Amino acid sequence: MTAPLTARALGRALLARQHLLERSTLDAAAMVRHLVGLQAQAAPEPPYLGLLGRIEDFRPEQLTGLLERREAVRIALQRGTIHLVTAEDCLTLRPLLQPLLDRQLRTTYAARLPDLDLTDRAGDLAALGARARPLVEAEPRTFQQLGPLLAPAYPASEPAALAQAARCALPLVQVPPRGLWGRGGPAAHTTAEHWLGRPLEAAPDLDGLVLRYLAAFGPATAADVQKWSGLTRLGPVLTRLGDRLVKLRDEYGRTLYDLPDAPRPEESVPAPVRLLAPFDNLLLSHADRTRVLPEEYRSRVMTVNGIVLGTLLVDGLVAGSWKTEEGVLTVRPFAPLPRAARQDAEAEGARVLAFAGHDTGRVVLSAEAHG
Repeated sequence: MTAPLTARALGRALLARQHLLERSTLDAAAMVRHLVGLQAQAAPEPPYLGLLGRIEDFRPEQLTGLLERREAVRIALQRGTIHLVTAEDCLTLRPLLQPLLDRQLRTTYAARLPDLDLTDRAGDLAALGARARPLVEAEPRTFQQLGPLLAPAYPASEPAALAQAARCALPLVQVPPRGLWGRGGPAAHTTAEHWLGRPLEAAPDLDGLVLRYLAAFGPATAADVQKWSGLTRLGPVLTRLGDRLVKLRDEYGRTLYDLPDAPRPEESVPAPVRLLAPFDNLLLSHADRTRVLPEEYRSRVMTVNGIVLGTLLVDGLVAGSWKTEEGVLTVRPFAPLPRAARQDAEAEGARVLAFAGHDTGRVVLSAEAHG
C-alpha cells in the first residue's frame, strides 16, 4: 500500500494544478476553463487578480475581451455563487447545478414566497420562469427591476424573493459592463440562451464535471467535491468512475480520488510566495482546507459576513492577508516572515499594483504579525 499523502503533499498537488507553483502561458480562456471558473461575486477585481497570479503575462483586456465577445459570462453556479466561466461551461454547468439552486431557493426563500409551491419545478416555478423570460430577454434587468415586474402576479410574495426565484427558474447571466475591468455597472440579467444564442446542454455529463474538478483541485475526497460544487451524493459518481481514477489516502485514513496522470509533486518542491485574489476558489473548494489554509487562520481570512480576503501564500500556506486602497497595497502577515519571503511579498505586491495601473503606488508590509 502506498504511503499516505501528508497535508503538505496535498498542498503541493493542489498548487501545481492551480498553476501557483509556476505561472502558466495558457491564455485566459484556457485557464478559466481549466479552473472550472473563478468565483466572481465581488465585481470586477477577483477573477482578474486570480488569473494574474496564475498567468505569466496576463493583462486585463484579455478577460474583458472574453466577456465583451460573449465567450465568457458571469452566472450563479458552484455553491450558488457568481462564477465567471466560459460560455461552453455556462451551458453545461448550469443544468448540472440546478438541484443545488432548487435546494437553496427552498431553504432560503420559501417563507417569503407563499404564492409558489417550490417542490415541483414543472409547476409554479416553471410558470414564474415563463413570466420572467420575456422580461429579461426584452432588456437586461437588475433584480431590483425584475422583482416588482413579477410582483403583480404574486401579491403575497416579496419582490426580492421573486427575483431570486427567477434566477433559479432561468439561467440568468450578468451582462457587461458588469465585471469589466475599469468600468463596471449594475448586475443586470438576461438568459444564457438569449445572450449566447445557444441552448443549455440537454444531457450534461456529471462524471465529466467530477473529473474536471480533480484535474484542477485533486486529490480529493467525495466531501471535497461536494463542498466545491454544492451538490450532494457524489460518492456514487466517484465509485462509478472506477478504474478511470486512482485511490489514495491521507494521514487520517480518508480515501482520496485522483486522476492517474495528474501532477503530485514531492512535498519538498519549493512553493513561491503568491498573493491570492479575494474569494479565490483555492480556499473554498475542499471540505478540509488545511492543505493550504491553517485552521488557526481561517477566521482571519473568512469573515462572518461571507467575505474572503486576499491572502498571502508563503511556502504553500496562507500566511497573511492583503488589500489595496488608493494605490497602496498593504500586506498583513499573521506571523513574522523571513527576509526573503518579505522581499518576495513586496515584489508580488508591486506586480499587482502595476497590473492595476498604479505604477507610482507602494507596497506596505507590516513589520509585526497581526492577530
